[in-house]
Amino acid sequence: EVQLVESGGGLVQPGGSLRLSCAASGFTFSTSAMNWVRQAPGAGLEWVSTIGDGIGKTYYASTVKGRFTMSRDNGKNMVYLQMNSLKSEDTAVYYCARGCTQLRGTVNCDYRGQGTQVTVSS
Repeated sequence: EVQLVESGGGLVQPGGSLRLSCAASGFTFSTSAMNWVRQAPGAGLEWVSTIGDGIGKTYYASTVKGRFTMSRDNGKNMVYLQMNSLKSEDTAVYYCARGCTQLRGTVNCDYRGQGTQVTVSS
């Protein structure tokens, strides 16, 4: 059974930083690309970042590029999202996800965790 468990969310002031973690189990982690997606109140899922298997090449949405860094530790079956220079528009529930696709602006993922809330507010 695929399990993805996120942690690390919270309340942070604009300009602050948070580091999200995701513990993965139930599949061959080292050969799986992983994703972070987020959902703001009243909005659909938004793709944030992807890390490939192997050397772990990373890809980012334009809204977070230069501020967020995704990484993975294959020895611990963990993925991380370091979020710096946070803005109010980053407020959302963040999900670790596997098997994501995007079609006509709609993001769908085969597996997602329960999510962790990130609130950016003064």
